Amino acid sequence: MVGGMKSFIICASAALAACTPTPPTPIVRKEWRTLTTSEKAEYINAVKCILAKPALTPEGSPPTGHGVISRYDNLVYTHIQQTLEVHYVGHFLAWHRLFTATYEKMLRNECGYTGAQPYWDWTLDAADITASPIFDPMTGFGGNGPWVPSDPTSWMPPVPGRTGGGCVVDGPFAGINDLVHLGPGDSLVYNPQCLKRDLAPSFASMYLGMNQTQLTLSQPDFGWFNAVVEGSPSFDASGVHGGGHFGVGGTFGQMGDLNTSPADPIFHLHHANLDRLWWSWQSLNLPARLSDISGPSIIMDPTSPNVTLAHPLSVGVSGVDTTVGDVMKIDACGTGGSMCYTYDSLYTLL
Repeated sequence: MVGGMKSFIICASAALAACTPTPPTPIVRKEWRTLTTSEKAEYINAVKCILAKPALTPEGSPPTGHGVISRYDNLVYTHIQQTLEVHYVGHFLAWHRLFTATYEKMLRNECGYTGAQPYWDWTLDAADITASPIFDPMTGFGGNGPWVPSDPTSWMPPVPGRTGGGCVVDGPFAGINDLVHLGPGDSLVYNPQCLKRDLAPSFASMYLGMNQTQLTLSQPDFGWFNAVVEGSPSFDASGVHGGGHFGVGGTFGQMGDLNTSPADPIFHLHHANLDRLWWSWQSLNLPARLSDISGPSIIMDPTSPNVTLAHPLSVGVSGVDTTVGDVMKIDACGTGGSMCYTYDSLYTLL
């Protein structure tokens, strides 16, 4: 008892600093093309690791059960389950901030990745996304799939300017016929598929350029900002969110599927940049925009209750349930929030 008291007295004296845990330092997310070749390889290897790790909660056994086989599937499953709850709502950006950060933690904690989640700054590639280093077959995620004709009987019109649709033919995920286990659409039944891309460069150039990014960044409040980010389900008003999804996924690629879009690893780089855009907007007026949240709580229903900071968020078995307020500050690191990362650069109003 005396020894314990002595330790307390020493710790409470001038040596207090030595007894106080050092606050965590935010990890820094960087743009894909700025990573070294070895850093890119480390990230790709971590993605492969998560794709191969067994799921935490398999929902059944193939071929009759659900297709939740890998840790990666855990997240795809969660996205499918919540698709109609986390799109075209006020918590769209907050939920996807948590979703991307959860994936980042999985790569780091379960697969030994030492970096932060990279982002894809599509404004640098909007003139021709097919030339983007993100699609490099050696140091990127591989490119397009071969041409697949559109289905004239489909109720869904083809994405304008689509150029592919088949299995990717190069890169680290080519030639794997069971890389994707869920979908298309909201199907949860085991369905082994290859990774497909259907690049639509002309569509991407409409929504991923700096002009659209500046329009988004200039919005006066969160309600307008969120609406411009998401756009509408129409190809005529897709916003930067749809520009990335349909620009990469087109009609037949997983990235163009609202439900199963996380099946393409590029999803996480796209959403990291959407999150960077949101943090850029927030940073234009801090601390006021750390509490600026609004929008419907039910998909495209303006009469539904308004989203608040207390609105609940969940990423299923892969993370801890939290609230919108908990994710508003990306570099909180436990002080007023659980996010603990930052970006190497932000967008600014021109």
